[in-house]
Amino acid sequence: MQKKAALETPSIQSLGRGLSILEAVAQSSEPVPLRNLTTLLGIDRSSVFRLANTLKQRGFLAHPNGRKEYVLGPSVWRLSRKYGRSTLVTFCHEHLKRLAAKTGETAHLAVREGTQALFIDHHAATDQVVAVSGRTGDFMPLYCTAHGKALIADLEVAELTALFGDAPLQAHTKRTIVSIDRLAEACALVSAKGFATDDREFLEEVRCVAAPIRDRDGAIVASIGISAPLTRLPKKRCLIAARQASDIARAISASLMP
Repeated sequence: MQKKAALETPSIQSLGRGLSILEAVAQSSEPVPLRNLTTLLGIDRSSVFRLANTLKQRGFLAHPNGRKEYVLGPSVWRLSRKYGRSTLVTFCHEHLKRLAAKTGETAHLAVREGTQALFIDHHAATDQVVAVSGRTGDFMPLYCTAHGKALIADLEVAELTALFGDAPLQAHTKRTIVSIDRLAEACALVSAKGFATDDREFLEEVRCVAAPIRDRDGAIVASIGISAPLTRLPKKRCLIAARQASDIARAISASLMP
């Protein structure tokens, strides 16, 4: 027993106490007063305050009303989003491989980040040496890309105006949608069809297709799709690829539902 105890890695008491604070705040539906945390940890009030204040300085706790009552801070939510994306990537990667194999093009997985689509994973088709766009970590506009329109397919005019503002949208090509009203019509069409297309709206000579992925509540959480030069994705093949992306997106969505 002594040898086993000697081999165990010692824990850091202050870190453990800090995590206990986070767990207590996370489990409460109301702001947690400092006195409650002091009772929980069973140590002096000043030590608990220093621990809580350190977590607050790093953004893991916050004071919603200026008093010594704590809620989870923005750093927790940022970590949560990163964890959710990591889980989504793991869950969807085999589906990306399937889409790349079916279409012969590089497949991408994207999420919404403000007014842009962020590519969080991709899988290159084995017989394509060059992908036209959409590497992991790239950002693309929401309003003029297939992934972007798939991600905002459920938004109506008021929500789109709140997101993009009243000014005309920037034109990247002569085919770019620049008005909110037309964008709302395009989004409604995406929602009805189950997939979005980008026919040279963002990049000349490039077509893209993407489909929304929904969670158990029906909310759009990601999009899956492909991009290719016009020479590799004529209109007829584009429609086939769009349906393939939509089928795979629906399969992923069904797996995310209870």
